[in-house]
Amino acid sequence: MAKMLQLEKLDGVGNVQMIEADVPSPGADEVLIKVKRSLISRGSELFRRYVMPEAVPPRMMGYSDTGDVVEVGSQVEGVKPGDRSNVGGPHAQYVVGQHGYMPAELDYEAATFIGLSTSATMWARTTPIEPGDDVVVLGQGIVGNLYMQAVRQRQPGRVITVDAAAMRCDISKKCGADIVINVSETDSVEAVKELTDGKGADVVVECVGGNAGIKSFAQAQLMVKNNGVLHLIALYQGAKKAGDGLLPLDSGLMMNKLLVAGIRVPEPRAKHRDDAVQMIVDGDIAVGPMITHRLPWEQTPDAYHLLYNKPEEAMAVILEWD
Repeated sequence: MAKMLQLEKLDGVGNVQMIEADVPSPGADEVLIKVKRSLISRGSELFRRYVMPEAVPPRMMGYSDTGDVVEVGSQVEGVKPGDRSNVGGPHAQYVVGQHGYMPAELDYEAATFIGLSTSATMWARTTPIEPGDDVVVLGQGIVGNLYMQAVRQRQPGRVITVDAAAMRCDISKKCGADIVINVSETDSVEAVKELTDGKGADVVVECVGGNAGIKSFAQAQLMVKNNGVLHLIALYQGAKKAGDGLLPLDSGLMMNKLLVAGIRVPEPRAKHRDDAVQMIVDGDIAVGPMITHRLPWEQTPDAYHLLYNKPEEAMAVILEWD
């Protein structure tokens, strides 16, 4: 059987290595692609994978690959070898998964953002927002930044973003945030209250996650106006089962406010995917400013170490497989 290399998270915190494995075969409804590019998302890939003391199944190491179809499952129609495809799969030379159409206007690199942009679009369409509302987005990693851009479809008033890293604050501004608050320099609660004449924001969206997100969620409750909305998107470090992701919810602060969590939209994901793809093509979602590093696939473990050890320097890392 043909062999390839794939990223694996073995026993031990941060123990990521490239390991030889069999090239997978596609299921009846899947395609096999030779990977060209894959995207590392720092949030979930580090805090629900890299930092775990136990080994993690290889299929969980990554979830956005682009490449060329080399084999098509028996039930897949309208796809042939040589077609370009975006597949939700791990970091490996070859991956199998559901075929995702890539329009000609999108290159392999930009198309690695389709999955997260789709989720961001669905989150943005879940949030209860009225046109003209002030929306505060806490956290400007990839997810928070994509949400900040996708929520423009809802016609908010000002989109105010908050982060503790100067690099992410700069990228947020480049991607279209109206006001950026660097929480390492400014009290974000006081800043939001000042910007809203003491009332608080109409909508606050928590995208920080990890250990820092616990404090951020507590602060979010102080930023929301009476009758406002708090939308919880982020997951928290180690949150794999009930009880792992406990957060400080203050009923005194949240009385008469609406708390929404996750995605709650009736349409299928495929519909939102098509819309997200078009937003990337049209430039309504800009992904280029988020890319801080491009590394050859041989350096995949180094890329994870970089993202973990130097969060002030790295955001979206693209792995090049050709």
